[in-house]
Amino acid sequence: MITLYRRTTEAWRQRNFALLTPESIVLGVLMAMIGGFLDAYTFVSRDGVFANAQTGNFVLLGVEMAQGELNQAYQHIPPIFAFVLGAAVAETFKRWRGKRLFQAPGRAVLLLEMVLLVCVGFLPPTIPNMAITIIIAFVASIQFSTFRKLTRWNYNTTTITGNLFTATKSAYSAIFVHDREAAVQAIHFITILSSFLFGALVGTLSTFYFETKAIWIAAGILVILIVLFTVKPETESS
Repeated sequence: MITLYRRTTEAWRQRNFALLTPESIVLGVLMAMIGGFLDAYTFVSRDGVFANAQTGNFVLLGVEMAQGELNQAYQHIPPIFAFVLGAAVAETFKRWRGKRLFQAPGRAVLLLEMVLLVCVGFLPPTIPNMAITIIIAFVASIQFSTFRKLTRWNYNTTTITGNLFTATKSAYSAIFVHDREAAVQAIHFITILSSFLFGALVGTLSTFYFETKAIWIAAGILVILIVLFTVKPETESS
């Protein structure tokens, strides 16, 4: 039954849409847009909070502990644990027998992300910022843990520091060493950086206009990804 479902849905997508693989540049662009969108969304709607990356939480935890502000310091611990939990969930999906129903763990992750973001949109603005931060940190973690490769290079869809370094390094090699492979890599990573920035712009403007329900825009992008998502045969069998 599951095999018939997989063949039917796959054939329908092949007839009607261009497919997205976990390592494709198009999927990377859309996921980076979501990453930028979520950071802008939490910053604008939740009093300047960045939920995607945990570096700030670790730094503020140490600073406030050193200053003796323990009550404030403890507030940075839940998002860290949410991020850890998200990574564990993403790894579980990779080994879950039920992943056959979704044809790939990546699709299950996209579905979970979409459901959580839709739920966040229904939460009133009076919900404590910590609750939203925890959910977004979890979403960012499962996305970060699942989608790690852009064609053949490692990248990140939720933060840009590593991507910026890779883009700079490859651009240098392309310009001064005349490395064609590096030129292709630079174009790919500059595209990802631009997509993250575009997502942040859209996230900011839409949050000003639609307020907390703006997050449904990111959920809508995830719906598109779920429909178009597929895997290469060698990836599926691994």
